[in-house]
Amino acid sequence: MGENYISCQVEKGSINISEEVIAGVVKSAVCEVEGVAGLSYTAGAELAELIGLKTVNKGIKVQFTDGKIIIDVIINVVYGCNIVKVAQDVQEKVMTLLQASTGIEQAEVNVHVSGIAFDK
Repeated sequence: MGENYISCQVEKGSINISEEVIAGVVKSAVCEVEGVAGLSYTAGAELAELIGLKTVNKGIKVQFTDGKIIIDVIINVVYGCNIVKVAQDVQEKVMTLLQASTGIEQAEVNVHVSGIAFDK
């Protein structure tokens, strides 16, 4: 994550929230959804980890564009669960928790299912 912040002007000054804070809220929300086996690495995150760079928020990408937050979440779904329902539940949970914890309503949540997790 970079040094990007979303800024809100309020009566007493400005409030700045970093990408990493948003990603932390998203991670918390995703982990609460039934049927999610976990977050999945992107190819870039795996490569960064191999060369020794620490990836704080695997499977989550946050961008601020035109006053809107665009969140990409990459998940694995538990085998036997309805993939579309799990993805929709992730979108809803992320939006609900994001609005409750930050007051941000201008957001887009894209869920990418990259795999299925089977019981061992």
